[in-house]
Amino acid sequence: MVIDIEVNSKKIQAKTGETILEALNRNGIKVPTMCRMEGFSSTGACRLCVVEVEGKSGLIPSCSHPILEPIKIKTHSQRVISARKMIVELLLSNHPDDCLYCIRNGNCELQNLAVELNVRERRISGEKSKANSDHSSPGVVRDPSKCILCGRCVRVCDEILGVSAFEFMKRGNQTAIATSMNKDLNFSNCVNCGQCILLCPTGALHEKTNFDIVQDMISNPEIKVIAQYSPVISLSLAEEIGLRTGKDINGILNAVLKRIGFDKVFDNSFGADLAIYEQAAELADRINNDENLPMINSNCPAWIKHMEQTHPDMIDHVSTCKSPQQMLGALIKSYYAEKEKISPDKIYTVSITPCTANKFEAQREEMTHKGVSDIDVVITTRELVKLIHLYGIDMQSLDEEMPDPPFNTRSSVGKMVSVTGGLSEGIVRTLSYHLNGKELSNLKIPKLRGFKDQKAAIVKMANKQVLFAAANGLKHAEELIKEIREGKSNYHYIEIMACPNGCINGGGQPFNNDEKILKNRLKAIYDLDEKEAINVAHKNSNVIELYNEFLGEPLSKKCRKLLHTKYTQRDI
Repeated sequence: MVIDIEVNSKKIQAKTGETILEALNRNGIKVPTMCRMEGFSSTGACRLCVVEVEGKSGLIPSCSHPILEPIKIKTHSQRVISARKMIVELLLSNHPDDCLYCIRNGNCELQNLAVELNVRERRISGEKSKANSDHSSPGVVRDPSKCILCGRCVRVCDEILGVSAFEFMKRGNQTAIATSMNKDLNFSNCVNCGQCILLCPTGALHEKTNFDIVQDMISNPEIKVIAQYSPVISLSLAEEIGLRTGKDINGILNAVLKRIGFDKVFDNSFGADLAIYEQAAELADRINNDENLPMINSNCPAWIKHMEQTHPDMIDHVSTCKSPQQMLGALIKSYYAEKEKISPDKIYTVSITPCTANKFEAQREEMTHKGVSDIDVVITTRELVKLIHLYGIDMQSLDEEMPDPPFNTRSSVGKMVSVTGGLSEGIVRTLSYHLNGKELSNLKIPKLRGFKDQKAAIVKMANKQVLFAAANGLKHAEELIKEIREGKSNYHYIEIMACPNGCINGGGQPFNNDEKILKNRLKAIYDLDEKEAINVAHKNSNVIELYNEFLGEPLSKKCRKLLHTKYTQRDI
């Protein structure tokens, strides 16, 4: 049912039961808010969205007030603006005065609100709350002094991830957000996914930055600095230079990284192809021997940490394959170093990724051999943007360049691993090749695509009905894990991605809460699958050459040493 309401002396239509804020947003009327998140129930905690409603003595939080009858609203009366301004001033009165040095300077919602409401002097003063920053985690830094208690991190970690690393503690003016028992992040159950960073309106949560280390290594003439970038980086970076959302700028990205000073640049879509090829062989082996099924993916480091600390009984079900990042890192310091006659300790590998959990993964003990790490440092998409600005590179003036050999070819599925279900679809295509040496008649698996919470598909190959499932976010994986525990699972392969919708929405991506951008990134990836000449990992010519020259057969002794790893129970 539609209700006519009056907003700022103009009539608009609202749906019965929707909140005032929903009606306003749908009609293009902007009202500020800090605590509200799209798709979540409203809490009305920040009070910034207050409006005047005729007949009501007090101001009404528009995010939580339902429309049940015709009403008259004022969204920007002097009374409303004064109230919002006072709220921002109160927040600023307990906020550090270090905007010039803050990682979110220029991209801070509190700062933007202060500009919007013309807050240009400090009228409220007092003793500020004191809290120490937490730098214990390899991926996420927490600065409680900048927390405005919006609760976004608490809700996304609990309601979307199902991890619940954060919670409110104490009461009144002592209220704070902390981990359980107020322990440092590295001693909590945090999985380093970075979804809390994406939603934090200030600098209270941010990734641990490493690009200053990268600068130092690039300046060292005795070190070969090699960059590898994740498949989705070339899509999300386009948005940062004003290009069409979802446009693939692979060639420009290669040119940018070479201008910055990297000695070699590799596209880790090659690493994704390799991971699919090896993981499909592992799945074929398990199916043939009917052991440790279903097999669960191992390419998401946030899921792996969550599994180790919450579901250690699943270890035997998890693939032993390293992630594409770690596979390519191991090959750079073995195959590539041998080929180019460079000592591995003279190579410095930099992984550019949309994932803050990759920072945690790179420093795992299992990823270091004889003091040489597969990956030396990880930087996020956001850190790469800062590097580009630092070096004064005009991306739109560059000509496209190719990535460097021997890791310079890829298939379309090398890009598809960036979305939930894409890895499964890539493995479906190559599993058929491993089981019976034949290609599937139809490579496209529509049931494994889209933004559904859980996706499943049955594929017939080698006279078998092979079942695949993909869980969109950690919380939606719990039902599948329960089925495995109870012996009710019929799946052969399960894909779990910690971040909702996969790496296209990774915790290290540019700050943006617009679902349209995610949909455009997803569409661009599947459009590439339609256009690319190579649609299966096992037809990547450089992957074939790598096995023929160096690795031997999939699951060989050398593959086990370089491309596989092991996991153990992790105490919190």
